[in-house]
Amino acid sequence: MLLLREERIRQGLSANQLAANVGIDRTTITHLEADTGRPTLWVLLKLAGGLDVRLGDIINQAD
Repeated sequence: MLLLREERIRQGLSANQLAANVGIDRTTITHLEADTGRPTLWVLLKLAGGLDVRLGDIINQAD
């Protein structure tokens, strides 16, 4: 999910910082950014909340 990486970097967060903020493992973020993982809805909601973006906007951009 390149969009995830772009937003994380735009906000000046490391993968470790984002993982700690949302309560998920850093490797989950790494896998998602490398497009080697498939997130659950729960993970997507946690990441959207942690980045303060709407999940619908992320989905629309990815479409």
